[in-house]
Amino acid sequence: MKTNWSRIARRIRVPLGFAFAIAFLWIAQPSPASLAWSLLLVLPGIALRAYASGYVKKNRELTVTGPYAHTRNPLYLGSLSIALGFAVAARNWWILAGIAILFFTIYLPVIRSEEEFLRGMFPGFDDYCGRVPRLFPRITPGMQGEAGKFSPALYSRHREYNAFMGAVALYAVLLLRLYFRR
Repeated sequence: MKTNWSRIARRIRVPLGFAFAIAFLWIAQPSPASLAWSLLLVLPGIALRAYASGYVKKNRELTVTGPYAHTRNPLYLGSLSIALGFAVAARNWWILAGIAILFFTIYLPVIRSEEEFLRGMFPGFDDYCGRVPRLFPRITPGMQGEAGKFSPALYSRHREYNAFMGAVALYAVLLLRLYFRR
């Protein structure tokens, strides 16, 4: 059952995210202040996702440098920060509740499933798990590996610029709602 749900969660997370975005835009009640405060979570989330995407070499090597030396899931942490930022922008408790439900029912099983895959693929994964937390980062690097560096080519290959463009589009719609509500 657990494995089946993980598989289903992986398949539905993106379409469910789009459906959630539509509901979000429908019930959001932004204010100038909420939009400004939301940037404190959205911008670092976008930056973390961009930074992490320039390090990860999916399915080719266990990435333990850059942000991956501080958290095993910087991409998900960045996404969570972005989502919480938009909850601030929306000024709606239902949005926050929806984000919590989605995280615990969809993203946590996906993270666990990905970890099972990585454990089978990379012999050093258990040692990595013992040194680096799953989601919330440690201050000092937990792993010392070959010096990795950010790769703009990886950033482009992973199309992480889509997170930035999506955030800009959401802010544009929220600003339009704010403007026409007045």
